[in-house]
Parts: sequence; structure tokens; C-alpha cells
Amino acid sequence: MANPQVGAFVRQIRDKLPTHDSPEQAAEAVRTDLTNIGMPFTEEMEANFRLALAEVVASIEEVEVLRRHSLVKAPVDWYSGPNPRDCHWPALEGYLGNSKGWSAATLQSINESSTEVVSLLADPSQATFKHRGLVVGYVQSGKTANMTAVIAKAVDAGYNLIVLLGGVTNKLRAQTQRRVENDIVNRHRHLWQLYTTEADDGDYTMPANGSFTMPVPGRAQLAVMKKVTSRLESFRRTVERTPAKILKQLKVLLIDDECDQASVNASDKEHDMTRINEEIRRIINSFPAVSYVGYTATPFANVFIDPYPNPINEHELDDLYPEDFITSLPRPDDYFGAREVFGYAPEDPDGMETPAEAGRNMIRIVPEEKLDLLRPGRGTDKKTFSPQMTEELEYAVLWFLLGCAIRRSRGDSDKHMSMLVHTSQNVLQHEMMRKLIEEWLDNNKANLLKETSQSFRKLRSVFDSETGLVPLEYGPVEFSEIIPHLGEALSRLEIIVENGESLERLDYSKEPKTYIVIGGIVLARGLTLEGLTVSFFLRTSMQYDTLLQMGRWFGYRHGYEDLPRLWTTSDLADKFQALARIEEEIREDIANYRDYDITPAEFAVRVRSIPGMAITAASKMRHAYRTDISFSGRHVQTIRFDHKSNNKVAANWSAAVELVNRLMDRYQLEPKNGGRRYLATGVAYQEVRKFLMAYEISEYHMDLKKNLLLGYIDQEREALKSWNVGIVTPDSNLVSAKPLGKLGHVRANRRSQLKGEERGYADIKALMSARDILIDADDAQPASNRWVDIKAVRPRTPLLLLYVIHSKSKQQSATRADLDAVGDLIGIGIVFPGTPGKAGSYYSVELDPPEPESSDMHEESDE
Repeated sequence: MANPQVGAFVRQIRDKLPTHDSPEQAAEAVRTDLTNIGMPFTEEMEANFRLALAEVVASIEEVEVLRRHSLVKAPVDWYSGPNPRDCHWPALEGYLGNSKGWSAATLQSINESSTEVVSLLADPSQATFKHRGLVVGYVQSGKTANMTAVIAKAVDAGYNLIVLLGGVTNKLRAQTQRRVENDIVNRHRHLWQLYTTEADDGDYTMPANGSFTMPVPGRAQLAVMKKVTSRLESFRRTVERTPAKILKQLKVLLIDDECDQASVNASDKEHDMTRINEEIRRIINSFPAVSYVGYTATPFANVFIDPYPNPINEHELDDLYPEDFITSLPRPDDYFGAREVFGYAPEDPDGMETPAEAGRNMIRIVPEEKLDLLRPGRGTDKKTFSPQMTEELEYAVLWFLLGCAIRRSRGDSDKHMSMLVHTSQNVLQHEMMRKLIEEWLDNNKANLLKETSQSFRKLRSVFDSETGLVPLEYGPVEFSEIIPHLGEALSRLEIIVENGESLERLDYSKEPKTYIVIGGIVLARGLTLEGLTVSFFLRTSMQYDTLLQMGRWFGYRHGYEDLPRLWTTSDLADKFQALARIEEEIREDIANYRDYDITPAEFAVRVRSIPGMAITAASKMRHAYRTDISFSGRHVQTIRFDHKSNNKVAANWSAAVELVNRLMDRYQLEPKNGGRRYLATGVAYQEVRKFLMAYEISEYHMDLKKNLLLGYIDQEREALKSWNVGIVTPDSNLVSAKPLGKLGHVRANRRSQLKGEERGYADIKALMSARDILIDADDAQPASNRWVDIKAVRPRTPLLLLYVIHSKSKQQSATRADLDAVGDLIGIGIVFPGTPGKAGSYYSVELDPPEPESSDMHEESDE
């Protein structure tokens, strides 16, 4: 247990550090102060004082910045962390720990990740520099905390003008301004000059003198602006009117929050650019010394920037391409995200899923037939449509009220609690939805507290059902213990509309709030809902980045991780699950490519093409067709099957039988692992291609397309001319219904499907086990069970694996359902040799042309 006296001495020494040359001098000053007020130093106090001094010295020693999460162009090592004379970071760290109650582990994580980002910026002691980078975080994961820590450390290190582009709406900009002021500026207010405020009219305007002021050593200037052309123009004109002698002294850190929104050049002409993109680039070029850093959780648009847009000078990079670094923020240990909701691929797909692998059973499906009762089916109906209180919406509101009562019973009465309702981007529909929920509450509020009423019985039914699906982890466990807190939840409840036109404002700055928030795009992107427990989310989007940004239900849920629920459509739930895998792959790519010294200019994230979905807005994908897609060093597997299609199931079985027969006739199909698996080596490319041509990959497969697969192996025919082919048969009692050709009846794998009655296909989540791919690696011993380490010990030969999946596979966890296929399925996995991300022969592909979706940026008014 930590010694409180040591902790107190540590804080006192750190408070003195900014005004002293060393920790020893600061410690002596603390000793003098304590002695002057008559405090005697006992032997125990002396020992604790020495321990405190040692802790402070250790915490500020130079450390090696590992950059374990970053792709970098040969960096200059100029920053290795805070130093004893720093002012802003120690103040921020103390504020987060003391006033906000952040844990030591969380502070350490922020300290390390922000040090990594600052070390990747340009050295502000240089006279001139143009530096560009990208920071990839998680939706609602604390990007702003990292951002404020980077600002604090950058100012301590010598940057003196901080420019923060904070969203495209007044509310998002005000939220960002408020956060920066509270976290950094107010800690040392006298050291800051502010050009903007959090007021509605507090956005950037040109100063009266038309110029920035000469920076004062130890002080910094701050501007938090909306990302709109008029504000950017005003800022750029100020730069142009600032005298050269002042500009030479300004060391600028320009942070672009949600940099995939509005900043990327979305002009439909090759060499034109959007006004916002143009203004940001002109601002960067106007300063002699500037580091531009984009922050986003969805970097799809950014990695489709053409790195070399100028045909005259092909080596001139686009000003916003992250040429100098791309870094991925580490996933916080206490983050509640896609992994918690959807789980992850099981280590043993044939066995029972662990609770963590299965994910939490928190998604509730709104049936398709109910959608027309909740939102207008046609755009022409938006002025006359009145939503109805469906069973699902009523159920969601009841669970939110129960969640508020449960949290209050846990001692969270002083915490914010919110529910999100997002069914339409139309402003009038937001008001209609508020009216509907208010009327329902007026009619049911009294009865919810009466034990004899139908409403009370329904409330009890919701409690029993939901706690049966997701058991309460923190108590209480009895319904009777919760009801005494329900009255307070009802009395504190406010129904509020939050959109681009509403006059109301979410206010989490004072007393604890209990909100049902109804709104549109301002809720779907950027705006934080404190204490979000329930989301009723029916908005559709055909774009990866827009859809991921709508994941407002992700974030931190300390002490109530068992309460969040999401009501949405089956289609949206499936897309979110697929996108969760895609965004994890992006972060894995950044980590893996770091090991191969890939620079950001060489980096091309292979974002998977999801049928029917665009990666990002069509205008941002002008260069997408130039993005190379390679399977080098990758593994792919079928996880979605048309399990009710007699024709497709039978065709795939026939394709597998033909392949097995050819293997037995022309090659040696040898038993492995005591006859539980089979392997053929040296199989000709033509045999594998013939099988893949006959094999049908489900059109619903999110991340595997047959044409891309065949295109790649054709392009790489020489490198892939000899294959190994394995048949994975587990040690189980399940046997195939039909013989697998000349091999006869084989043991079948158990793969149940994820629940989802409306999807029309079976999603088994994972087909392959990482250890399966060692079927041709003899006695190889990988360093770990990670895919990257296991693939490292494999032979440099492509591997095709066949899996027979039993048609009647039983569910493997509470989130699963029986497979119930019309016949045994054939699943395939392929492991390609090579190094991910390295240059070489790639298969270039023109991605499916996306549908434009202009409404994603704006709410629809009723004008």
C-alpha cells in the first residue's frame, strides 16, 4: 500500500520543480518551507522524504522513446519526455489525478503515448520545418486526453502557438475549447493568450491589430476554431499580415481533430481541392515552422490521399498526407469498445467460446417491419410522419430507467447518465420523437412506481430478461433493491434535442444530469454523451468511416460495464461487427509494419471492400483505385456462409470432393497428427485455382472477395506455383454426412453461428485456429500464439486449408445459435507467404464505386 506521506512529499517537490534547476533544489526548498512553519523532521519523515525525492528523480530521468506504435520517416531524436523545469504537463497530470480521480495506470499510459507523439513532432528549436503526422485512436477512447497531454508537453518543449481545429459545428468547437481550457489553460492562466472562447460567438476572428503577437518566452497562444472556410480564411489572413520578425519566432502546432472530416481533399477534379483542404494547406505553408497532426479514429479517407498528386514534380507530397509519422494510440485497459461488445476470434474455434471471446450480449435487434413505425420511409414524409412507441423503443426506455436506478443503488447518484436516440437526421423528426417519449413518460411515470400496475410488471419483466442475458457484476442483484432509486431517476430525467439547429445545450459541467438525448449528426460524430448507457440507433450509413464514428456507445464505463445496451437493426449490427475487425487490422498493420521499417509514404492500409458499402465518401476516394491490394503475408478465411442455399452448399461440397480426389490421385495426401488431419505438398497452382474457381464465397462475406483472391494469385503465379493443401479434421465425434470423395467420411468441425435471425446467412466469427497453419511446419516452435509469430516459422509456401463444418453444429456460447445448415459446409483458409506491406508485385484493383452520401455531413432541416 502506498505511503501517504511519501505521496505528499512527491507532490510538494513537483510543485517546486518549475522554479528550480533540479529535483534536489526543489526538495531543499520544500524542506525549508516545512522547517519555517515549525515542522520537525523525525527519522521516519527523513526516510520518507528521501524516498519521495528518489521517486521524483526516477520519474523525470531521460527515457528511451520506444515508438512501438508508430510508423516513422527517419526521426530526429530531440524529445525523450518531460524535464524538471516543465510547467504545463506536471500541472495537467496533477489535475487529472487529483481533481478528476484518474488512476495511476491511466496517467502512465497517457504520459507514455503523448511522449511518443511529441517525440515525432519537429524539433521547435529549428528555424523552419513542415511536419505532418497522423494519430489513430479509438472512438470515444480518450483521444482528447492524449491531445491535451501533447499540447501541454509541446508547449513545455518550445511550441508557442497552438491551433486546434475542433469539429465542424459550434457545439463541437465549444466542447473542445472548454476541455482545453479546463485541462491546460486554467492550470496556469497567466501563461496563455487566447484568441477564442467557448461562447457561441467565441470562434476565431482577426485580432484588432490584424496580427499575431510576438511570443513571450514561457508563454503560449491558443486558437480553437471550427473547420469552416470563413474561420480558416480569417486565420490565414492574420498569418499573412503578421510581420516576418514575429512569424520567425512562432513555433506552431496545428492539431486537426477528426481530420478525416472535411480536411481531406474531396474535390472531384484531379488538381482542384476543396476550400477547407485548400485553406488548411495554405495556413501550413504560411508559417515558417509548423507541425500538423491529424487525430482520428477512422483514418480511411486519410490513407486514400494520393501521396504524389503533382504530375510535374512527382516527389512533392500533398500537404496533408502524413508523410512524417503515423502512430496508433494504445488501447486503454479499461476501454469499453467493439471487443467488449462483439468479442473476438476464439483461440479454439471448434471448442466452447470463453465469455471474453463471445463478447457481451448487449445488442438488441429492431425488426425490419418496425422501422416504418419509427422513422419516415420516404423523404417526402418527413414533415408529416409521427413515430410510434414500439415495443422495442419502450423496452429501451425502461432499461435505461432501470440502469439509472441500478447505478444510483451503486452510489453513482453524483454521476451523469445518458440515453441516445438517433433514428433520423431530420430536425423535425427529432422534435416528434421527443414529443412521443415525453407523452409516454407522462402516461406511465406514476404507474412505474405502483407494484400493482401493468407498467410495473413490465418493468420487472425487462429487469429479469436483461439481467438473465447479462448478469449484473457489481450488484444489486434483487429487483426490490433497485426500485427505491427509480423515483429519483424519473424526477431527474430530462428529454433534450441536440442538433445543429437546437437552442438547447447538453450541459455536463455542473450538477449530475440524467438525459434522454434525441438528435442527429452532431450526436453521431464527435459530441460526447457522458454516462451513456442505452443507445437506440437506427441511422443507416453506407460508409465505413461514418458508421464507425457513430459508435457513441463505445468509451469508458467504469463500474457499469454490465449495463450498456444497443438497439439497432440486424444489418447495422453485422456491419459494426465487420468494421470492428477492419479497424483492428489497421492498428495491427501499423504495429507489424513498424517491425519492417515501413515509412508512412510506403504505407497503404488494405481496407477491405465490403459489398454495398463505401470506404468513405466517393469524393474522398478519388485515388482509391491507385491503392494496391496485396495478400502478401496475410491469411484469409471464410466465416460467412449461405447455409440455407441447397445449390451453393452442394456446389462447394462437390468442389471439395473433386479437389480431394485429384490430390489422392496425383499427390500423396498424408495423414497428420495420428490421422486427424491430412496434408498434400507440392500441389500445382492450377489445382488450387481450379478449386477456387468452383468454390462459391458468400456475397455477404465482408472481407473476402473471390475476384480479388483470384486476381492476386494470377498476378503472383510464379511465386505461388507450388502449394501445400491441408484438410483440418478435429478430434471429435461429429462425422460428415457424406464421404469427402476418396477420403471417405471425415471428422467434422463444430462451428455454430452468431445469433441474428434476420441476416439470412450464417456468420461463424472464426474458422481457423492460429495453430492450424502449422500443419506443414513439422515441429516448428513459434515465439507466441500470435498470428504474426506463428506465420514467421512457417515454410515460404502458400497453404490452402479445407474445413468440413457439421451442418448441425450446436451453439458454443450464449451469443451463438445452432448452425442448422441444409448440409455440411466447406470452409477454406489460405495463408500467403511474404512480408506484409513490403513493395513488390501487387494486384491493383478498382474498388466498387461508392454511393455519394452528402447527408452524412449535415442534418436535414425542413426548409
